[in-house]
Amino acid sequence: MKAFNFNTTKSIISEPGALQRIGAICASLNITRPLIVTDAGIVNIGLLAQLEEALRAADLPVLAFTEVVADPPESVVKQTLQLALSESVDGVIGFGGGSSMDTAKLVALLARSGESLADIYGVDQAQGQRLPLILVPTTAGTGSEVTAVAIVTTGATTKAGVVANQLLPDVALLDAQLTLGLPAPITAATGIDAMVHAIEAYTSAHKKNPYSDMLARQALSLLADNIREATHHGDSVDARQSMLLGACLAGQAFANAPVAAVHALAYPLGGHFHIPHGLSNSLVLPHVLRYNAESELASAQYAELANHLLPEQCDGDDRADSAALIVWLETLIADLQLPASLQAMNIDATALPMLAADAMLQQRLLINNPRVVEEADALAIYQAAWKD
Repeated sequence: MKAFNFNTTKSIISEPGALQRIGAICASLNITRPLIVTDAGIVNIGLLAQLEEALRAADLPVLAFTEVVADPPESVVKQTLQLALSESVDGVIGFGGGSSMDTAKLVALLARSGESLADIYGVDQAQGQRLPLILVPTTAGTGSEVTAVAIVTTGATTKAGVVANQLLPDVALLDAQLTLGLPAPITAATGIDAMVHAIEAYTSAHKKNPYSDMLARQALSLLADNIREATHHGDSVDARQSMLLGACLAGQAFANAPVAAVHALAYPLGGHFHIPHGLSNSLVLPHVLRYNAESELASAQYAELANHLLPEQCDGDDRADSAALIVWLETLIADLQLPASLQAMNIDATALPMLAADAMLQQRLLINNPRVVEEADALAIYQAAWKD
């Protein structure tokens, strides 16, 4: 067995209504002046008011930065940091989707360590410690509440990541009641995102390990069993809580066994066409898997997942079983009423070479893929995704 390290969030609370305990959680971390980091959408649907009320009930002051945007640029991180410093906060609560949680992670670190954002891009570049940090996801997808990664937009179409164990929070709080109002398309896309995390962790070329495999399998079971119910009957607290936990487990898996070509090809779709991350993953997922399944190793691993998720459709032949998994995922995407092609997203075929070239810039992800992806391969995958 290969040696491995496994790191994750110190404490995970999975309970509908757990937000009401935020005061006690802050007290346990000696937080007396928390900063909430969130976005305008959370404000508009009334979720921020719930958090603020819970803080007031615990006699804690309410201070919020509400201007986080999707794929947050460096300027948003710096604005949030400036507020944290000017108000002398002693803890941070990331509240929302992956963008809000990523921003909260960075602010918690930079506010205490005094490092600059530019100096900590990359892997293990951060040297200092962070403020106490609580992360509360309001979508079931990114798994950011259990990952040591934060992604920042650095240019018109470029992103950079900070990877450091200091970004893992003290507490991840999973409360399904916060996700009940999530629209069906977002529920579906973020759910597929979480499934991609689990699938790519299970086939990660370099850091796949027994813990990540166990988490990936359990995540896929929870997500597969509940994504249709959560999407089409969004008031189901049980389905929503299972989705949150599934996304969290998938996040733990890929935080230790990193994602690969699905994400590498999804990022340019977000950068150039502003397609939400989960939907970008969904659009290329079946086509990357078909490409990878030409590899004997990947085919065997996909077959293992197929036997785990849909044993009644498997006959013991790796290639047939891996093909069954891919068809099952395509059927799921259709059942969730997500767009199935790049053409359906009004992307012109002439843009595909540009996307393929940009995907090659994601070598930190591509090295984790079970099959080597060259630019010509990426172009062929985009072409398959365009005309599907």
